[in-house]
Amino acid sequence: MAKNDFDELMSVGIDIGKDTFHIVAFDPDGLLVMRKPIKRLALVQTFEKLPRCVVGMEACLSAHFVSRTLRKMGFEPRIIPAIYVEPFIKGQKNDYNDAEAIAEAALRPNLPIVPEKSQEQLDLQALHRVRSRLVSRRTATINQIRAFLIEQGITVRRGLRALKNSFETILEERKEEISPRMRSILIGLYGDWLWLDDRIESVSKEIEQISRTEENCVNVMTIPGIGPMISTALVAAIGTGEAFGRGRDFAAWVSLVPRQYSTGGRTVLGRITKRGSRYLRMLFVQAAKVILMRTNRWPDFSFGDWLTKAAERMNRNKLAVALANKLARMAWSILRYKTAFDAPRDEVAIGV
Repeated sequence: MAKNDFDELMSVGIDIGKDTFHIVAFDPDGLLVMRKPIKRLALVQTFEKLPRCVVGMEACLSAHFVSRTLRKMGFEPRIIPAIYVEPFIKGQKNDYNDAEAIAEAALRPNLPIVPEKSQEQLDLQALHRVRSRLVSRRTATINQIRAFLIEQGITVRRGLRALKNSFETILEERKEEISPRMRSILIGLYGDWLWLDDRIESVSKEIEQISRTEENCVNVMTIPGIGPMISTALVAAIGTGEAFGRGRDFAAWVSLVPRQYSTGGRTVLGRITKRGSRYLRMLFVQAAKVILMRTNRWPDFSFGDWLTKAAERMNRNKLAVALANKLARMAWSILRYKTAFDAPRDEVAIGV
């Protein structure tokens, strides 16, 4: 469509696919003026012919790349979480209806949008995802080794280290009970395990190196219980936290708040919502549990009095989530205002 076919657009919605994008555009009167599919490689060529306007897209793979590309061209891209697009879908679900819903949602002034990630954030996020996958594969490999040993009537006490220390001894002392083929399978799995250990250590060292050189990560690591993993994952996910107006909003996004079902002035709170970032939530809860294990250090923290009183009225799991919520809010504040926590620097050593 040539640029002079219309002088102005109100919004454009893009339904992003692997190879094909579906585009829907509205003029200032709210009338549908364009509805077409384009190839991914034709993105720049197509939008060069369009008037500059708001462009909405769902948060998904390549959304940040598309957003950066359009912003350089003078458009105003808005990345919208899919959960907020769904209420705008009319009729059956298809690519054009999705694009139309995105275009309408992009114009809502109070609708939360996803901040555009820089290439450095995407790289750091990729490192964490690779490490998470490797850890998952290592756990699966260890479980498979245990399962095969149990099928041979051999059990090993719980724990990764217990199995690693006794594996070669088991193969030697139980060689009469284990067939040559099963022995070969177990040795192969053990080799996979060792390779995964090396890869995890390599990726972890790279993440730790980044945490020591990135200013925001260094500031966040001054919080007790927070180390290289949490600080880098946090910066990769939210940058400097400008997407959130306050720490409570960030804690809610990480889903460290109760699920609410309130009506008629009656407030009903349940378990945590578990709607946000599962990975960050797991890391913050792990950090909280590390702190809870060291009760002798609580008086050294500025929140030590609160933690001592909370421990008297909460069970341990509930206390861990409450502390994780507090850590998340402090982390957001440090990122947003570029400050450091008031704890001594040696607290970094106990961090996750």
